[in-house]
Amino acid sequence: MSFVDFFNKKRTDSIVLIDIGATSVAGAYVRYTPGEQPVIIHIRRLPVEVRGGEPKGQAMLRALKILGDDLMHDGAPILVHESGSGKIDGILVAIDAPWQKTMVHIEQFEQNMPFTFTQHLVSAALEKSNVVPEGQVLADESIIGTILNGYETQNPYGKLAHRASVSMLMSYVDASISKDILSVLQNLYHTKNITCVTGSSLRYQAMRTVFPHERDALFLDTVGLLTFIALVRRGLLADIVETGIVRATHFTAWLKEVTVEFTKLAERFPLPRTIFLLAHEQDASSFKDALGKTNFGTLWLSDNPPSIVSVLGSHMSGLVRQTTSTPPDLSLLLMALYFQRKK
Repeated sequence: MSFVDFFNKKRTDSIVLIDIGATSVAGAYVRYTPGEQPVIIHIRRLPVEVRGGEPKGQAMLRALKILGDDLMHDGAPILVHESGSGKIDGILVAIDAPWQKTMVHIEQFEQNMPFTFTQHLVSAALEKSNVVPEGQVLADESIIGTILNGYETQNPYGKLAHRASVSMLMSYVDASISKDILSVLQNLYHTKNITCVTGSSLRYQAMRTVFPHERDALFLDTVGLLTFIALVRRGLLADIVETGIVRATHFTAWLKEVTVEFTKLAERFPLPRTIFLLAHEQDASSFKDALGKTNFGTLWLSDNPPSIVSVLGSHMSGLVRQTTSTPPDLSLLLMALYFQRKK
């Protein structure tokens, strides 16, 4: 279901955000009014507690059901007070590892004679070339960059070109888990207007909105169970990496893995001077300190270490408004911003 299908530009809409990870789940009610900042009116985050040897998915679904009860018991009355109705217009779900996979797909177009670049052309090409991994479903495909005749183009449709290149972020989610998540949410809200995306894809796209003028940067996302690295050069996504190591409670193994991935990137591209670090606020300073003390050797062609910027809720103070007294939640703030920009 697309955002346009359930976002009515003529009114204020009420949206539920659901953030699903291996260690915690979170939810929020957000009010969207055209031309205004999204307003978060209720937030709740709960830990995922694994009992004995049960699968992580089972523990996550139990936490999700408890979260749903909270959203209905505590959040719904706030929504009624703010809007005069408890009606939900849509749900956005972000799913992290180990139940997701994010990939970059680049589609090339070239003809001898000029052709009109259209959305139908892109959709038809993707339908032929996209292969969904076994046991997964395609949750989302987002265009993150278009180049026509060698130049980045913001509004490419309807223009003539000899050659074109489209970069897409593809979100795949475990089919079984996705079905169970949708079942829980549909029982709560009795709606089919549910959109899923992988957490890493969502946060990357939202970050490009928060820092639109950063043409060259590394995005280091530690919010999920695995670390997601994105390299942006000249305003375009050059590469993404999802580390194979589970984030450690100590940083030795994590730093080694990150350094290996940085080294691989440095073999093909000059690394930018800025690293944007995404982490839960209670972890941000520890991750930043660990990175700041790491000797990356000759990866950066300078004696000065790269600048590390911890992304905080305060970076979005002018983009998303929160009325609840609950401390800001970085993942939910980025979700609120992503939904607004994707509508």
